[in-house]
Amino acid sequence: MTVFNHTAVSHTVFQLLGIPGLEDQHMWISIPFFISYVIALLGNSLLICIILTKRSLHEPMYLFLCMLARADVVLSTCTVPQALAIFWFHAGEISLDRCITQFFIMHCTFISESGILLVMAFDRYIAICYPLRYTTILTQALIGKIGVTVFLRSFCTLFPIIFLLKRLTFCQNNTIPHTFCEHIGLAKYAGNDIRVNIWYGFSILMLTVVLDVVLIFVSYVLILHAVFHIPSQDAHHKALNTCGSHTCVIILFYGPGIFTILTQRFGRHIPPHTHILLANVCMLAPPILNPIIYGIKTKQIRVQVVHVLFTKQKSLWFKT
Repeated sequence: MTVFNHTAVSHTVFQLLGIPGLEDQHMWISIPFFISYVIALLGNSLLICIILTKRSLHEPMYLFLCMLARADVVLSTCTVPQALAIFWFHAGEISLDRCITQFFIMHCTFISESGILLVMAFDRYIAICYPLRYTTILTQALIGKIGVTVFLRSFCTLFPIIFLLKRLTFCQNNTIPHTFCEHIGLAKYAGNDIRVNIWYGFSILMLTVVLDVVLIFVSYVLILHAVFHIPSQDAHHKALNTCGSHTCVIILFYGPGIFTILTQRFGRHIPPHTHILLANVCMLAPPILNPIIYGIKTKQIRVQVVHVLFTKQKSLWFKT
């Protein structure tokens, strides 16, 4: 009878605890979270508006950057508002369906962003190795199809996880020591065998993010091979400079994730709240810094940002 009661009860509501061990610091931790979220929203929204409204920026590189900025907005919005609700109002209660939805959108966006970075590496390869055919290869129609393909890849690979989670009976603890929902973080509270979930999650990681990293590496090997066969030093510098922003964004996107995996694997004595903070850094750092990096490193965007901001300020000053 005890076993029957244990297996029959399945939690449909969970409690996100935020950052366990730092509950008394939640209000202070919320300040950098809030500031980072505002910066991410403003920076990426400005980038999207400038690229969409300026016809001179309707080139493949900037259209892919616009996709990246949209993904950054979604990624930060999936996680930060929930964390702020926990920090400010202790509103950590979340239903199973909402938890699965948050996980699905967050990871779908993360995989899409990884795919966009791969496409941007391919874009730089075409621009440097086939400059005369650049606009004829990467037409706006092809860019649109690439964007749809990147989204469908992440959607289709993650969609089965919904059913893998819904089949589980969550008969164990319903408190989640985190600021957002994760696949295995949620599945481990089930009384069922979750080996299918673990292996499917691992296969998704290998077939999407890890494969993207390998292909990005191959793209840059081919780019460097082509660059060092250019006789002119000025051409060397110009070609490498065009890849500078993308390289910084790649390191920023994959770096925290790799560091987090290493700390989880080897940092057994690291406090749990450190792992949770690192997980949040993975979700927050790219949306904050991507528009700053491209704003500083890309002259065309830098000029347009200055024009938009300072022209409006001058017009308002003259009106007053």
